[in-house]
Amino acid sequence: MCSVKLLHRELVSNAARVRVCVSVACVPHLTNSPTVIVMVGLPARGKTYIAKKLTRYLNWIGVPTKVFNVGEYRREAVRWYRSYDFFRHDNEDAMKIRKQCAVAALRDAKSYLTEEGGQIAVFDATNTTRERREMVLNFSKEHGWKVFFVESVCDDPSVVAANIMDVKLSSPDYSDCNQTDAMEDFLKRIECYKATYQPLDPDNYDKDLSFIKVINVGRRFLVNRVQDHIQSRIVYYLMNIHVHARTIYLCRHGESDYNLKGRIGGDSGLSPRGKKFATALGTFLEEQNLKDLKVWTSQLKRTIQTAEVLGGTYEQWKSLNEIDAGVCEDMTYEEINQKYPEEYALRDQDKYYYRYPTGESYQDLVQRLEPVIMELERQGNVLVVCHQAVMRCLLAYFLDKSADELPYLKCPLHTVLKLTPFAYGCKVESIFLNVEAVNTHRDRPEVSDVLTDVAHHSCAQTPLFHVEWRNPPTFVGTQFDGLKPSTPETATEMRSVFERKNKRGNLKKNPRIENCAFHVGWGGRGGGGGGGKSLKALHCEE
Repeated sequence: MCSVKLLHRELVSNAARVRVCVSVACVPHLTNSPTVIVMVGLPARGKTYIAKKLTRYLNWIGVPTKVFNVGEYRREAVRWYRSYDFFRHDNEDAMKIRKQCAVAALRDAKSYLTEEGGQIAVFDATNTTRERREMVLNFSKEHGWKVFFVESVCDDPSVVAANIMDVKLSSPDYSDCNQTDAMEDFLKRIECYKATYQPLDPDNYDKDLSFIKVINVGRRFLVNRVQDHIQSRIVYYLMNIHVHARTIYLCRHGESDYNLKGRIGGDSGLSPRGKKFATALGTFLEEQNLKDLKVWTSQLKRTIQTAEVLGGTYEQWKSLNEIDAGVCEDMTYEEINQKYPEEYALRDQDKYYYRYPTGESYQDLVQRLEPVIMELERQGNVLVVCHQAVMRCLLAYFLDKSADELPYLKCPLHTVLKLTPFAYGCKVESIFLNVEAVNTHRDRPEVSDVLTDVAHHSCAQTPLFHVEWRNPPTFVGTQFDGLKPSTPETATEMRSVFERKNKRGNLKKNPRIENCAFHVGWGGRGGGGGGGKSLKALHCEE
């Protein structure tokens, strides 16, 4: 009888384990499933610095990413921070609060990844125990997400002390505390975490996890089981960044002959005022008294002529060439509007994703400039002499600007932007060198109540589908407001175009619009790879 009872217990136990496994595995682990990046490490090891910098990079390359900082949730839950006692592992009440804050952050991350179009959530906390990391792993597996750990390890006391001074003492926790007392309290807080710290173990316990260890601010790295392309991009980026003080100068070439004529693209030389700016730029750099300044230019004549006046060596980058305007090269905007009115209208509707016929889009330009960003992250002081669209892309990276904002950033001629990266951002100074120039900036066009019919533009093919809807639009399953596409591939394209447009708000700009008809057509309209896809309004009524 006893053996029968034992067998029954074992069967029940095994069944329970099977139910747990089934529940965890109920969501398929897809190749392109969302990723949760989990920060790991003691306080003052640069985790938040890495999290914010990595998020800025991923958003810039077009991967929707958001940071969920558990410390911010804790400050909301506990308005008044008293002392390091809150972080003692034997403080049971505080431990419950800290766990609740972590769970709240994970729930918000879930909403971001499942409802808001996010692709990567960065869970920014110490996560120093295996128990906490297991909680995040299990939560992610239940939803079919991948997990990648980023552990920052630092045993250099000078680096830790500098981080505390630069960032931690200015935290809200110490707003009413003098610097000496704040430093003492924070060091004791670190000791509280050290008591239970369990680093990632690549040889035994954590050998099956995907992670990178960043050791002593990038002096060494340990990478384990990278799963996919995006994780390899993360590793590549983290291996290129540094925390040393430096200054980056961005400016456009001097005014060109084409600037004076209002023409875009081409390879014209400098105007007399453009040459005067080049001389003023040299004087400005001498006054900055910079050591080991590197100067980068494009391979176009106007940037090279600007750099030659500086008198030093400079390096030409093909990646820094201006955006390729394709069939619109060497034309004025008035000529483009007359010869290609549909293209002119399309670019105004969606400037970031719009691709000039046989040319480039801003999205293409960002991909082209990624190697430049990587090298800028590795370097010290650099001056980049470039072009308007290129400068906008570089500036958007450092200032964390969205794809919607990027094409309208103001980068005037004969003005130097001085960028000074700091802990969680970048300081920008705009310096006009007192040489007049034409204004080449075009403001964002106003959205009219009735959108222009651009269905039959020169590059479009027959629309794949045509749908009418009432504001706001919806997409459920494989239906777009009730329309069933003919193939699964068409459904995928419908979802991709709809979600991208709707996320940027392009389908909701006029709340008075009630009835709209939209169609999707193929034909070089932005987006990477082959022919782009575009969602275009045919008719709208109030």
